[in-house]
Amino acid sequence: MSKTFWNLVKTTPAMLGASVLVAQTAIAAPVDKTQTQDSKNSFAPSQFLAQALPTTPDNTLRVDPAAQELINRVQKAQQSKYINGNVNTGVSSMSQSQVTSVNQLRDVEPTAWAYEALRSLVERYGCIVGYPDRTYRGDRALSRWEFAAGVNACLNALERLLQDGLAVPREDIDKLNRLAKEFETELAALGARIDNLEQRTAFLEDHQFSTTTKLRGEAIISIADSFGDAAIGTPGNRAGDEDISVAAINTRVRLNLETSFTGKDLLRTRLQAGNFNTTFNRTGVTGTNMTRLAYDDGVDNAVSIDDLWYRAPIGPVTVWVGANALNLDDVFVTANPFLADSGSGALSRLERYNNFVYRGPSGAGLAARFNIGDILNVTGTYLADGATANNPTDNNGLFNGSYSAGAQVGFSFIKAFDLYFTYVHSYQTAARMGSGLFGNVSGLDAENPFNPTGASGQNVATSSDRYGLSASWRVLPNLNLAAWGGYATATAEQSNRTFSAGDYVELWTWNANLSIIDLFKQGAVLSLGGGLPPKGDRVTSSYVIEAQYQFPINKNILLTPGFFVVLDPNNNDRNADQWMGVIRTTFKF
Repeated sequence: MSKTFWNLVKTTPAMLGASVLVAQTAIAAPVDKTQTQDSKNSFAPSQFLAQALPTTPDNTLRVDPAAQELINRVQKAQQSKYINGNVNTGVSSMSQSQVTSVNQLRDVEPTAWAYEALRSLVERYGCIVGYPDRTYRGDRALSRWEFAAGVNACLNALERLLQDGLAVPREDIDKLNRLAKEFETELAALGARIDNLEQRTAFLEDHQFSTTTKLRGEAIISIADSFGDAAIGTPGNRAGDEDISVAAINTRVRLNLETSFTGKDLLRTRLQAGNFNTTFNRTGVTGTNMTRLAYDDGVDNAVSIDDLWYRAPIGPVTVWVGANALNLDDVFVTANPFLADSGSGALSRLERYNNFVYRGPSGAGLAARFNIGDILNVTGTYLADGATANNPTDNNGLFNGSYSAGAQVGFSFIKAFDLYFTYVHSYQTAARMGSGLFGNVSGLDAENPFNPTGASGQNVATSSDRYGLSASWRVLPNLNLAAWGGYATATAEQSNRTFSAGDYVELWTWNANLSIIDLFKQGAVLSLGGGLPPKGDRVTSSYVIEAQYQFPINKNILLTPGFFVVLDPNNNDRNADQWMGVIRTTFKF
């Protein structure tokens, strides 16, 4: 924040006092409500700064040259993008809302002397606001944001009065005098604090990392172990072999460089490293991808660029442009608020969200979302496989390789209930089918229906049509229900010695979970859930059940102990059930 701005704040009490004293001799004149009630940016409780200007005998306002200079200087200071290291997105982002009557302020009693004063200022000048819960909170200490907002709003009102030649009634001057005396202690204390804040702000400006970029980080340390006999068909193991896994410690670190050029857009560049060289879905451990952890990512702690995409609003439309790791779950709403995040949500990949519509070829491409009021939003996207989008050879590239194209329609009928319909059409080349039809998260038969044995060189190019319905319902302030269901068809686009072009299979999935919020501690969440992983019509059914407890040690450290069990892994009832015990610690900074 510029030094000029803070100098203005420190001089505000003096300017107020002088204005009020001179204004005592003003001749009252009617107030044009249409000129003064359109203030969008005002604040509580120091709005008594507004409208107290001297007048001349002919009821026209006269301005002191020094006061006009202050107005000019604060307008110049408002052009600063950052205040104390934060992007200035405008006062409208504050947790306040304009009131039109003092009756809407629940904590101001009609018997209080300030009631009539507040009523007059609200209804005549629109220079007082309340909070979203319709309280005034007159005994609450001001924050720097609120004070800055108040100065900005009231100076805007002063400028309008100057431009319109509008006077202030004498009775309002008397009310302003009383309010000024009521808060003179707070104003005096502010002057002493401003000097210290000015020094700290100057230091931050001189040593800041960037004027446009913030660094946010996440580090995960987890201990996990699996319990269950080996799965059949796993190389190196025979059916019925005892569990050979041992407890392992894994880590994943992400550093997000979040850049904003306008205060509303976002350029995300993510650096990631992890040590998931051998994990619980690998050959010789559990033998199934259904036991894969939600945050399983990164090998040999090698640092890579995991995200590189840009999001910006263009009128009523929000647009995404991605060069790397722009995924379907980045542009579509998952409707699973407490379990979708890989670092602080579910422990298993299968419990995060509907794999039919939020996993598939993705990484580079475009997306756009259009909000129609607060009830309806529509999103469309085209994303090419990030592993091959940069390859200009045949069957690769942005438009000739694997891709996903889809749309989502979201409804918010009531504040606590959200419903989303999602459709995705995907195409995967034979070479990319080895990564799995649904992002390598399911059993072999379901993820790659046209190579059920997993034999090398037997893949065929495959297209799929996926349909998903997801919902989230905040039943009570401390209780949330989320669920999804999905249907998909996968069609072979080529022939080999096993399959013919045009062969297809049908697949299904469903899941439901319950989250109890603020259990035993504010911010803690107990979640229970389970359902059917993606499953083809040629196999039996696997089921997954998960329980976990997210416990915040503080605002930066989250401890999540829990377990999940996969029944009949790989959609094969001859496989032993696999139990996974996990303790995950997530650090955010």
